[in-house]
Amino acid sequence: MIAYYLTHPQVDIESDRPVPLWRLSEVGRHRVKAILGKPWLGCIERIVSSAETKAVETAAIVAAYLHVPMQIDERLGENDRSSTGFLPPEEFEAAADRFFGEPQKSWHGWETAINASERIVSAMEQFLPPPAPQTLFVGHGAVGTLFKCRLAGYPIARIHDQPAGGGNIFAFGMAGRELLCDWTPMEAFEGVANAN
Repeated sequence: MIAYYLTHPQVDIESDRPVPLWRLSEVGRHRVKAILGKPWLGCIERIVSSAETKAVETAAIVAAYLHVPMQIDERLGENDRSSTGFLPPEEFEAAADRFFGEPQKSWHGWETAINASERIVSAMEQFLPPPAPQTLFVGHGAVGTLFKCRLAGYPIARIHDQPAGGGNIFAFGMAGRELLCDWTPMEAFEGVANAN
């Protein structure tokens, strides 16, 4: 059985609104709708989303199309950056470099990468024991990267992060917890050949 981890695509950046409450932009919504009808998506029996608005909106579009149940788990949330709130893009990129580059250190009060990794792995494991239904997880780039690193046995490093813009997906085996493919833009993803 295969599971998939999808990150929310583009959002409307609202500097006066808490980041967890940011919503999908029109571009982001269009990108989600573009994958509906893809053959690989037809096997999904359950969707599990983080609680942040942009992830819930992404998951809800897919769940409504597939008519499958959707669960929300707050532990799948992005790394906690509430201590700094919104950062302009250049500052955010520098901060993200520090987050991945010094995984045991907190940058200005951010949740550490080590702690975020343990949280996301623990949360994901809850949904994977057999006979788990084939699942699409919807979440965020940094914690998705941390989970991908754990699956593949990679050290935490930003070189394993998703491409900019979000809306990327990877697949992994539910039984063996093996990474089956790397980040792929959602529109280009056509499933995983020869995977059990």
